Amino acid sequence: MTTSLLSVQGLVTQLRNGVRIVDDISFSIEAGETFALLGESGCGKSMTALSLLRLLPDGVANAQGRVILDGVELSGLREREMREVRGGTAAMIFQEPSLSLNPVLTVGQQITEVLALHQGMRGEVAKQRCVELLAQVGIPDPVRRVTEYPFQLSGGMKQRVMIAMALAGKPKLLIADEPTTALDVTIQAQVLQLLRDTQAATGMSLMLITHDLGVVAEMAHRVGVMYAGQIVEQSSRAQLFSQPLHPYTQKLLAALPDAARRGQSLSAIPGSVPPLGSITQGCRFAPRCDRAWSLCREQTPQWIMVAEEQGVRCHLYQDQGANRENRGGVIKVGAQQHQDNAKPDSILAHRSSILEVSDLKVHFPIRKGVLQRVVGQVKAVDGVSMQISQGRTLALVGESGCGKTTLGKALLQLITPTAGSVQLAGQELIGLNVRELRTRRAAMQMVFQDPYASLNPKMRVAEILEEGMTALNVGSDSAVRQAHIDTLLDKTGLARTAKWRYPHEFSGGQRQRIAIARALAVSPQLLICDEPTSALDVSVQAQILNLLKSLQQELNLSYLFITHNLAVVEYLAHEVCVMYLGRIVERGTAEEVLRTPRHPYTQALLSAVPRIEGAAGARISLEGDLPSPANPPQGCYFAPRCPRAGAACFAAYPAGSRQSETHHVHCHLY
Repeated sequence: MTTSLLSVQGLVTQLRNGVRIVDDISFSIEAGETFALLGESGCGKSMTALSLLRLLPDGVANAQGRVILDGVELSGLREREMREVRGGTAAMIFQEPSLSLNPVLTVGQQITEVLALHQGMRGEVAKQRCVELLAQVGIPDPVRRVTEYPFQLSGGMKQRVMIAMALAGKPKLLIADEPTTALDVTIQAQVLQLLRDTQAATGMSLMLITHDLGVVAEMAHRVGVMYAGQIVEQSSRAQLFSQPLHPYTQKLLAALPDAARRGQSLSAIPGSVPPLGSITQGCRFAPRCDRAWSLCREQTPQWIMVAEEQGVRCHLYQDQGANRENRGGVIKVGAQQHQDNAKPDSILAHRSSILEVSDLKVHFPIRKGVLQRVVGQVKAVDGVSMQISQGRTLALVGESGCGKTTLGKALLQLITPTAGSVQLAGQELIGLNVRELRTRRAAMQMVFQDPYASLNPKMRVAEILEEGMTALNVGSDSAVRQAHIDTLLDKTGLARTAKWRYPHEFSGGQRQRIAIARALAVSPQLLICDEPTSALDVSVQAQILNLLKSLQQELNLSYLFITHNLAVVEYLAHEVCVMYLGRIVERGTAEEVLRTPRHPYTQALLSAVPRIEGAAGARISLEGDLPSPANPPQGCYFAPRCPRAGAACFAAYPAGSRQSETHHVHCHLY
């Protein structure tokens, strides 16, 4: 019989008024095991982690339950003893490394602080150990990086520094709270591989908090599904993905976008996670569950063990496993047939183009000295050409920093292009005066990445939607505009009464719907969507993707969809452009680029995507980070990171080559 490294029994965390944030949670983690805590935002995952280490904010306290770590009950320890546990026996990686690292201390100072507290290391010994830790987590030139500050590091490097700090105390348990949420797919793959390698080398246990089902499938041994402060299902990874039991788990899996669901609507979960304390009896998922009946609203379901190591909190399983096959949702990932009812992509070349971009460049001057002389150029966008057909979706993919957002803003003339041509419906946009440009902007609108920052918090929804209509003279008077606003709210799935509320009264998904309604208010032909689902849970993401697809079919809209989520690209896009360091390295139909990628960078991106059906092939590891656009490499920009680079790659940038009528690639291999 094995002894658990961590045992949590009946943990309850609540506010001073008695409202429970974490409600009667029990689970265990064995030595060397990865336990994933899965669920939507607001379910209590992060608060559970903070409860374990007694890092709760003011006004929140552990009310009852036991937390036993390495044979020691933590609830009975004094604060001085808990400080030895934190960073020593257990360590935590927080979600946002930019907020977790001290901006006024060097990387070395922050890591040596942990070494001094938990390992007794100081002076030159601690400095050498710090360098070793940075090298262990894959940071290049660790001797130099030790003396640098967090602002000098990329997002992926900051996350690796956080991991190095966590590993400095040689913890037996590492709690990782959404460690890859803000990272590109390539950096995410590096971080996950680092965690696996460390676990294999040290025997460390890992508690992984995430809402990414692909990461769970790749990393976890066992999974706990959390909803509204409770664990509603717990099982092995294989059991969860082959036969999920709880309706909530089944709906999360059904909401995943992929190529197999391309011609269908995603199974979005209606509503949102209920506010804390709003449901005191009955099942907390009942208001969103299509299988609920009267008992679900009257009686709180008990925990039921359906099979060995598989339990569920649901009234459907009161007979403890009888007729399990008829109640569990068998999900055969990857076995679905392709049911795209759209016409084949081979006809794309014959469609009329709504947007044509030719050799577009956006260069920012680098100025130095007292006289601010120009000493160089940041080539954010460097000669991009593409076209978008009427009623189609072009996905623009690539790592952060490659110029995707700058390109989107340059198309709208929010950033002045340096050179090139942008034609919307046959009319040139570059060079127009302010008045002409304003009238043309009605045909092209943008949905920004962050729905929390893109809406004015001091304006009601009606004012937000009417502002653009007034500026562009859409609608003859206020009454006509208000009627148009009501229609927009209907189309985007919001209640008409919502127009008298402020943005802070809505969830993230609802705010993004408002942002989409604002863009549609002036009847555009083209929407530029800049990572519109990156900050959303998979269930809310499904609602937004369904909305975008239905609007495209109804209004014949065209989309430029900027993203690094390749699963969304598989589901939504008709064509794909892959961008690297300001240039398009591969373009083609979604089927061509995603099924038969030619460029080594595209192949590396696709290989790094975590998939719930398992890896599609061998993982292609990319060394280093994206080069600076102020000083791009000689020859092919990707050559310094390319595992297949030859002498020609470092000599000259490759010309474009045609693989088919619609498939083009810039690579010396072709």
